[in-house]
Amino acid sequence: MLHTYKEALAWIHSRLRLGVKPGLERMRWMLARLENPEQNLHAIHVGGTNGKGSTVTYLRSILNEAGYQVGTFTSPYIEQFNERISVNGKPVDNEDIVVLANVVKPLAEELEQTELGSPSEFEVITVMAFYYFAYIRPVDFAVFEVGLGGRYDSTNVIQPIASLITNVGMDHMQILGHSIEEIAYQKAGIIKPGTPIFTTAQNKQALAVLKMEAVGQKAPFYQLGKDFFIKDYQPVEKGEQFTYQSPSMVLKKLKLSLLGRHQTENAAAALAVLTYLQDSEQMSIQTAAIRSGIQKAFWPGRLECLSEHPTIFIDGAHNVEGLQAFKSAVETHFPGKKIKIVFSALKDKDLRDMFAIINSMNAELYLTEFDFPRATAAEELKKQSGNAAAQCNEDWKNLIRELVLTAKAEDIVAITGSLYFISEIKPFLIEVIQSRPQDTAQD
Repeated sequence: MLHTYKEALAWIHSRLRLGVKPGLERMRWMLARLENPEQNLHAIHVGGTNGKGSTVTYLRSILNEAGYQVGTFTSPYIEQFNERISVNGKPVDNEDIVVLANVVKPLAEELEQTELGSPSEFEVITVMAFYYFAYIRPVDFAVFEVGLGGRYDSTNVIQPIASLITNVGMDHMQILGHSIEEIAYQKAGIIKPGTPIFTTAQNKQALAVLKMEAVGQKAPFYQLGKDFFIKDYQPVEKGEQFTYQSPSMVLKKLKLSLLGRHQTENAAAALAVLTYLQDSEQMSIQTAAIRSGIQKAFWPGRLECLSEHPTIFIDGAHNVEGLQAFKSAVETHFPGKKIKIVFSALKDKDLRDMFAIINSMNAELYLTEFDFPRATAAEELKKQSGNAAAQCNEDWKNLIRELVLTAKAEDIVAITGSLYFISEIKPFLIEVIQSRPQDTAQD
């Protein structure tokens, strides 16, 4: 029996040693023991390489504005573990984490004695989310973000009312495959028989795989640029603006608070799903709720501005596609300006291609490392960077403190790379920003 939040968290995290364990057998075994809570949910399933979390938050925010109770399951967390399981954007309480852990722990121990073996941390958390949304805090809709891939991901036991795949890029190749087609095959695994699938994928090879899966599953297929559209895009102060167009709806001058043109794609995908569900009378959403929900949507760690004078922001650009979006957003919103970039990444990333993007920017590069099993050492990042001017500092706290405290009002500092890095540094970064002398901000 787990009695405290600290004990519950320690037990959950102890499952990390088991690593990634693809497959759905352990999930189905545990859920059957709990009378299949996932079958009681009106779920929307979100997969893809980048943009999953942002798309989840657009869906949640619009549905909240329309008056619905919405559960979300996301990963990884940025500020606190509990945010992975949230209702209406509010993370689950510590007390409920203890309750949920005590529900799953005896099942995990029993499962460990079978030929299926112990469940992983992600499997445990996924079961907790299903149980919470179905039995403890029932919701009108539950939005589940795929953890890794899709086909064999723990979330793929649901029968959603709609599925969504953002883009498909080269990431997690050691698990998902070394070609875009292989990775797309894994992503396409969330497509279910007869269930509509929406995608913002642009790569032709990836699209061919997704379409083939949809045909095989007899699933209606809706594609950005063919079935729903982004028109009249333009950056605006502290956000983006665009027009959304589909056969059943045209919404002009929609405003986003999240930065980056790629966010218009994530928002459009969310709108395509919700308008479909409204047209099929599975929900009712007024235009005003769409406009306010899409503008209020906020997702931590994605081009998130923590200070304006100087400009300091964080962005979990953890792969090639993420860094391309990061570069595009920086060059759009800060044209011609030189920025300071702090970067750290995991060992399994395509570092050379990532550095090719960073090195093409008008930026001073600072490389560092953080305490995580798969984190790349700062010196190794320096070797991989091919950037002789890049500065290397193993102590990220000292590096960030120096950059923030010496920054002038007109400076731009961006901390980017691994989401795990962003999660670790954010609380400290906020403290340092708040400790800046008031007159420093006016230099």
